[in-house]
Amino acid sequence: MADVQASADSRHIAIDRVGIKDIRHPVRIQDRSGHDQHTVATFNMYVHLPQDFKGTHMSRFVAILNNHEPEISVATFKDMLAEMAERLESRAGHIEMRFPFFIKKQAPITGVASLLDYDVTFIGEVQQGVASLSVRVVVPVTSLCPCSKEISAYGAHNQRSHVTVTVRTRGFLWVEELIDLVESQASCELYGLLKRADEKYVTEHAYNNPKFVEDTVRDIAGLLNQDDRVAAYVVESENFESIHNHSAYAMIERDKDGF
Repeated sequence: MADVQASADSRHIAIDRVGIKDIRHPVRIQDRSGHDQHTVATFNMYVHLPQDFKGTHMSRFVAILNNHEPEISVATFKDMLAEMAERLESRAGHIEMRFPFFIKKQAPITGVASLLDYDVTFIGEVQQGVASLSVRVVVPVTSLCPCSKEISAYGAHNQRSHVTVTVRTRGFLWVEELIDLVESQASCELYGLLKRADEKYVTEHAYNNPKFVEDTVRDIAGLLNQDDRVAAYVVESENFESIHNHSAYAMIERDKDGF
């Protein structure tokens, strides 16, 4: 039968990314303790389409997902990146694998344990046969306003914030390491379950550790600058303000290799 997608295109305009979005597939992620987490990831898969081709073969993206293990792992993810560019005859490819990642945390005073979920994305890029891997984590934290604390006779407004860190790595880095780094620089970290003694602790801890969004991204960037395993990063902080109908936002981006 005729292959329309492989036919020539007369417009001579290349497409930077073409592929499929929001397809779900089981994945297996090993955590720092050595245990496997079995979860479901959402994949976006794209390739570069040269100007001479009318379309790409969408079914091949799905075939690549299903031809690997029933549950895709980090190692499989790297293999898929190279396979995708090869099978779709493209000089460039891009895969995003987004999934919930769970950490068991103990409350700071009572030690009661509970799970907290984090949004994690693996991002793979291949250009002319050269691959790179980035990791993105979204970490929910508490932030307390330094200005509110300074001007108020008692109390200070605080809010839940999302800190997003995207790093391009040149060495092995656990997801938990990025999460720990972010939580260490927040006014206070979050927990799934707190007793009254724990709630008292986190409230007072945040009050004693006020942070603007500017403080948060600068403090995190300072630690990333010191980590040789991180080649490039983007740090974002968004405070969902409790006394305004808008968010406060800050971002720092740096390529440590200078490119």
